[in-house]
Amino acid sequence: MQDPLDPSGPDETAPTSLPKTAAETTPENPWPLQLLSRNLKTYIDRAPATWVEGQVIELNKRANASYITLRDVDAEISLSLTVWSAVMNRLELPLERGARVVAQVKPDFWVKTGRLSMQTRDIRPVGIGDLLARIERLRQSLAAEGLFNDDRKLPLPLLPGRIGLITGRNSDAMKDVMRNAALRWPAVAFEVREVAVQGVNAVAEVTRALAQLDAMPEVDVIVIARGGGSLEDLLPFSHEDLVRAVSAAQTPVVSAIGHEADRPLLDEVADLRASTPTDAAKRIVPDVGEELHRIGAARAQLRRIVELTVGREKERLNHIRSRPVMAAPETMIDGRAQDVTRLRERALSCMVSEVRRDTDRISHLRAQVRALSPQNTLDRGYAVVQLADGAVVRDAAAVPAAAHLRIRVAVGELAATAETGPAAASE
Repeated sequence: MQDPLDPSGPDETAPTSLPKTAAETTPENPWPLQLLSRNLKTYIDRAPATWVEGQVIELNKRANASYITLRDVDAEISLSLTVWSAVMNRLELPLERGARVVAQVKPDFWVKTGRLSMQTRDIRPVGIGDLLARIERLRQSLAAEGLFNDDRKLPLPLLPGRIGLITGRNSDAMKDVMRNAALRWPAVAFEVREVAVQGVNAVAEVTRALAQLDAMPEVDVIVIARGGGSLEDLLPFSHEDLVRAVSAAQTPVVSAIGHEADRPLLDEVADLRASTPTDAAKRIVPDVGEELHRIGAARAQLRRIVELTVGREKERLNHIRSRPVMAAPETMIDGRAQDVTRLRERALSCMVSEVRRDTDRISHLRAQVRALSPQNTLDRGYAVVQLADGAVVRDAAAVPAAAHLRIRVAVGELAATAETGPAAASE
């Protein structure tokens, strides 16, 4: 007889042929339940063993096995594990609730009951050293990207108008920051986001609150505060997602975790690290008393400087006024007036001498000119004979007969007519 679970051939009580795949089953031609179970087991058995990490939240020990519930360190996801005593006995220290472990698990399907279990082949606790080593590797990786460089740090405002505060619900850190900030500057205003600051929801809630406050233009600075804790409690503040979110924020971020021994990566990427929430309050707002004292000191210093300057200038004026020239300024004017009078007299004398000398020179030149003048020759009895066209007669032979002549004497002119021609004149 053919096996009913073998789809290769039918028998008298089964359908002619069973579907080869689950997708081919129908209400009229279904798979037997045992076939589905065996196929599931075959499929699950092919899955390889996997190393996973989580936190032990439940631990029940039985005779030969322990039943553990692991929860993801970053999300609300849990998984039940079955650990046989041979595996548990390899641990140096007993496993306790809250411990962080890595386990090698392989899924196993129980055919008879259809139950899936995670068989644990190995389990190892994650110690402080392992956690520190992981944080250090992440620190080096992010530092190589430049996320911790000083040139990426944003300056804090001198007096923030509104402070964003991310802290635990009704925590002492929140009270410390708000109380000390109000004592220093009573008009300070806060925008508070109360979130989980440890556990699986811490990273998501802090990151979400940071994004909300960073998007508010009235928030000038954001403080992430927590009142210390163990290394395991502070692990969310070294999470890569949170560190990158702080690095990308456009608003200055202050880290106030309050843990001096092992600094979380948030301290490295924040624009300012405060040792405690109280220290953060002191560094983000000025002290009104100190500022008033500084203003008073500055005013007093300005007053002293003004008084010293005025006194020094008074002394300079008194010294200038005590000089003889300032005591009797007319002396200087009289001296200059005498100089001007002397120079004027000298200039006038020089001018008169030059005029007299030039007058004599002109008279002498005039006498020379008169001595050489044709008029002076006429005055001595000579006459100038000219033809009608004005030409001067120098040769009598050149005068034609009956030519009209003009005879100029010392005073006046005479008209004449030539009686003889050139030939007669030559005779």
